[in-house]
Amino acid sequence: MDTAPYARPESLTFTHNKYLLKRDLLTLFGAKLYVYDSDQNLALFVKQAAFKLREDIRVYSDQSMAKEVMSIKARQIIDFSAAYDVVETTTGAKLGAFRRKGWSSMIRDNWQILDAYDVQIGEITEDNMTLALVRRFLSNLVPQGYDAKFGAEKTADYQQRFNPFAYNLDIDFSMDVNKRMDRRVGLCGAILLAAVEGRQAG
Repeated sequence: MDTAPYARPESLTFTHNKYLLKRDLLTLFGAKLYVYDSDQNLALFVKQAAFKLREDIRVYSDQSMAKEVMSIKARQIIDFSAAYDVVETTTGAKLGAFRRKGWSSMIRDNWQILDAYDVQIGEITEDNMTLALVRRFLSNLVPQGYDAKFGAEKTADYQQRFNPFAYNLDIDFSMDVNKRMDRRVGLCGAILLAAVEGRQAG
């Protein structure tokens, strides 16, 4: 895996409109994810624990894993409609949560975006019903794409690049001119898509 040697200063980590997430497909157990900012600096390093009954994903400032920035944890043991809490590690503050809509996600991936009090404020939905069906029943080589919306307002775009040998996800917040989506939460949404939904495309 070609990765940057140093992380971006933390004060700049969440100021970009565009990021690139790469998943290390050579990891046998769990998952390793790398998030790069628009200057191609390593912004975040992500470690997904293996053999956990409850999903446990840790987000670090760099590959040394010396400083944990956030955690993403499932509330329940492996669940069809699991909810995942996003917590800022340094303060212990809950930033928000994501809840997978189980039955509807069998056909088309759908996630609710919740605030710190579990009130739904937005949604992440797979881009196209027809493409979703093709991915599930014909070919998982069709790149996945997702739209994040707060009501009718689009706040983020997640688009997998076509590459049968690597998982790369472009993350774009540039349409969120009103800054409605917390970049930390938005990036954790991308991490969940890569770690959970991306299994079927990886």
